This record gives sequence, structure tokens and C-alpha cells, in this order.
Amino acid sequence: MPDEPLTAVLERAVREHPGNLAIDFMGAKTTYAELAAQIAQAAGALHRLGVRAGDRVALVMPNCTSHVVAFWAALRLGAVVVEHNPLYGTEALAHQLANSGATVVLAWEKAVPAVLEAKPQTEVRRVVAVDLSQDLPTTSRLALRLPLPKARAVAAKMRGPVPAHVPHWHRLVATAEPIGEDVPRPVPTDLALLQYTGGTTGTPKGAMITHRNLVANAVQGQAWTGSMPGQDVIYGILPFFHAFGLMLCLVYPAQVAGTVVVFPSFDPDQVMAAQRRRPGTFMPAVPPMLDRLVDASERTKTSLTSFRYALCGAMAMSAETAKRWERATDGLAVEGYGMTETSPVALGSPLTDDRRPGALGIPFPSTRIRIVDPDTLSDVAPGERGELLIAGPQVFSGYWNESEETAHQLLPDGWLRTGDLVRMDDDGYVYLVDRIKEVIVTGGFKVYPSQVEDHLRDMEAIADVAVVGVPAGERGESVVAAIVLKVGHTVDLAAVREWGEQRLARYALPKKLVVLTELPRSQVGKVLRRVVRENVLRRDDDDQPHPERKL
Repeated sequence: MPDEPLTAVLERAVREHPGNLAIDFMGAKTTYAELAAQIAQAAGALHRLGVRAGDRVALVMPNCTSHVVAFWAALRLGAVVVEHNPLYGTEALAHQLANSGATVVLAWEKAVPAVLEAKPQTEVRRVVAVDLSQDLPTTSRLALRLPLPKARAVAAKMRGPVPAHVPHWHRLVATAEPIGEDVPRPVPTDLALLQYTGGTTGTPKGAMITHRNLVANAVQGQAWTGSMPGQDVIYGILPFFHAFGLMLCLVYPAQVAGTVVVFPSFDPDQVMAAQRRRPGTFMPAVPPMLDRLVDASERTKTSLTSFRYALCGAMAMSAETAKRWERATDGLAVEGYGMTETSPVALGSPLTDDRRPGALGIPFPSTRIRIVDPDTLSDVAPGERGELLIAGPQVFSGYWNESEETAHQLLPDGWLRTGDLVRMDDDGYVYLVDRIKEVIVTGGFKVYPSQVEDHLRDMEAIADVAVVGVPAGERGESVVAAIVLKVGHTVDLAAVREWGEQRLARYALPKKLVVLTELPRSQVGKVLRRVVRENVLRRDDDDQPHPERKL
């Protein structure tokens, strides 16, 4: 692994490929030389706002050119980037901003009200509004790529009201002096990123990611794909504020001096328009995105054959989804595995005929794994189920201000506890069994939700399902299946239990059935079992008599 800060990765791309296209945002083009100039000026603007090495700069915006520029500008100053979901409400923002100690926030105009409301609870000194429409090509040029009404709608959706006292980012940058060589660059061991994680299991914690961690994962990614500098066109449909999207759609493109086609949100029609304009070669995604893109391709008669490979994460990819993508593209679709704490990719299925749909894959280069008993941390026998441990240069340095949680998760010898139960086959491929924290214990027996879900999904009436445990007195927990029905179908608990008996132990059969119109998912498509469980408990509570209610 090169001993360098992450900023050196971009500087090398600029030096060796200055005329190559770095960003295509809805048709607005930025070369690497132009990107470097914008970053230098943006770093000057941040410096004028008082940002210095070690300061936290919060980014609260969707994918856009300004997001890319601000990310690299903050790192150039030696500051720490703190990524936030721009759709977060005041409470979530207040917690993360206060916890990180952010002093400057660059916020999408539509996120400014929530940031300002959260500000009194934080150390934030300055809030700066970012007008995403400033990153677009002119309306007339945008209209050449989208029908004029849609082009205007895209531009309008990006705007929001901003109080007069809040400065605008583009104006600050336009009047700033580019940062000079007298401002020291960061070093590899410096903290580069605070990425909040753990939102599906409890209060989000700030994972401390160093420059070295991010450089390592970018280098590992290039070794995996075999990409040659200046050759790839990466589609940035995953959000930058998520570790998966940040690495593969923002950092990795600089490592390979590729072009990233940036989308403010996932819209299959916009992706098809971009594909006709600038055909992609690499699609980082979550599996449902691939299905929707193939549907859009068939509907609009847009070819996807330029894509050489797709890398999916966050949830299991079915064999059928992989086949659909590979038929549509003549390329490959594989799964990767990782966590925010591994910057984020740690395993993957090979981009060869040895790929295996449904497998997490094999370790990334320079990455070691162990499979252990989660109670004793001793290695399990080959083929047995156990907790996955990971060690490698991409493993984070701990949680910000969370020493106890860090000690539990990051063992003294450098092994990271993933909390995921896996098994390894005879060829060394790793398969996910379940999350330890989501294991249901009922009557002393352990029930693995994904095993129950996988079987129930095969029922003709069920479109989607999430299995959770709810308190059940002395029995521990009771198994509940929350289902989404296919159109025109009905099903009852008896039928579900009868179907389940074909493959599941009796203790794993659902004791209750809840029908939902859809399952809650994270920004990258993962089912939020915690939210499902809360909904089930709330329904149960609503069914109970309350003294203040009339029965």
C-alpha cells in the first residue's frame, strides 16, 4: 500500500490525466485540471471561514459536483469530512453534528432549515448554503439531454429558501484566493472521515477513517477490478454520504483517473439519458437498482452493453438479478461485502467465471479473515457457522468518543468484529448467515431471520418479508413475519406456518403475521429490521387497552 494521504491520489490523477473528464453531472462536464482548480479555490474559501487541520467540516448534500469539490477541499486543508444524509431531520442532524464537533456545515439549500434548527445544540459556527442548480449545465443545455419541462423540474427541485444571513457557497468560492503551498498537506495517519454508522441497531456512532484506510481500499478496489487509468466511466447512483457510495463513486474514480457520472438521486430515466450520452463501464449499486435499470433499458430501448461489471452490496443479490444484468450487458454482476468500519469493502466475488451469486466472496487483497465462535472468539471448524472477523489496512481506528464500543468491536490484535454470522465453503467462499444482533432467541433456541425470510419469499402470495423478534415473556422472544403481499393475493398465518414447516424448525415458525404495504429500507436498499420491529411493537401497543382511551 502506498504511504500517502488520500489527496495524493487525486493529485496524481490531475498530474497524469489533466484533460480527462473527471465529472459529468447531468451533462455539466469537469476535467481533472478544472476539478483541481475548483478544489484549490474551495479550499481557500474554507480556509477563509476559519477551517484548519483537524477541524470537522460537515457535508449535508446530495451527490453533485459541489459535493466532490468540497470533500477534496476539506481534505486538502487537513480537515475531517463528516458526511450526513441531506434528508435527515433536525434531531438526527443535531446528534451527529454535536457528536462530531463540526464547526462548519455546507448544506444543500433544502437541508439548511434543519441544520439551522439543530445549530444551537452544536459547536457549529458557520452554515453555508449550497445551490445544486449552480452545478447544472445551463437550462438550455440541460434541455438537450432531458425534455424541457423535465429539465426545468430537475432544476426547480434542487432549490430551497435560504435566510438572508446564510452565505452561499458558490459566491464564497468565486471570490476566494486558491489555497497556497504554504498550507501543509495531511499525512497518511491523519483522520480523513467521520462516517456515522450503526443506525439500524442503535444510536449512530462516528467511525474514524484515516487517509491510509481510504487509500488502501481504493488501491484494493483497483487491484480487484484490474481497471487501467483513464478507462472507466463509473455511474454514481449510490449516495456519497454512505460509505459504499463514497468509496466507489467518489474516491475510487480518482484512484483510476476515471469519469464519474453523478446523479443527485436514483432515477432510472435519468440513468438511461446519461447512458445514451456517456455510456458507463462500472455500475456500483444495490441489487434492486439493477432490476430497475434493466426494466428501464427494456422500456426505453437503451443499450447497457457498455457496462463491463456491476458490484453490488448492502443486501444479497439473487441469481435471477445477476442473470438479468449479465444478459442485458454481456458484463458481470458480483457481490461485495464490507462495513463502514472497513472503509468499506473487505470481500468480493471475483470478476471472472468463478463468481458465485449469493456469496459474499473471498477476501480483498491484503485482507485477512477469521470465523469464530461469537462467545469465545475461538476459531470454528471448517464449514461451521461463526462470526466473521476482519483485519487489514482498510480497518478503521475506532469510534469517535466511544471507547467502550471501540474496545468491544475492535480487538487488541487488530481484528474487527463484524457482528455477521457466516460460513465458508471448501473453496474459501464466504456466505452470510445472519446478523448476530438480529438473531431471535425463542424458548432457548436461536432463530436466524434471513433463513426464515428466504423460505417465506418463495410463497406465491408474498412479495417481500422481514422477520423480527418481539418480547414474549419467559419464552424470550416471539417470531413475527412482516410481509408485503403481491397484488391480488391474500395469505393468513396458518398458511404461512404450513409453508414454513416444509423447511423450518417449529420454533422458527412465525407466531404472528403483520401485513405492510412496503418494508422500510435504508438509503441503499437494506431492510431496516429495527424499524419493522418498532412498527410491530407499536401496533401491539395500539391493540392494548389504555386508561385514557375509551374502549
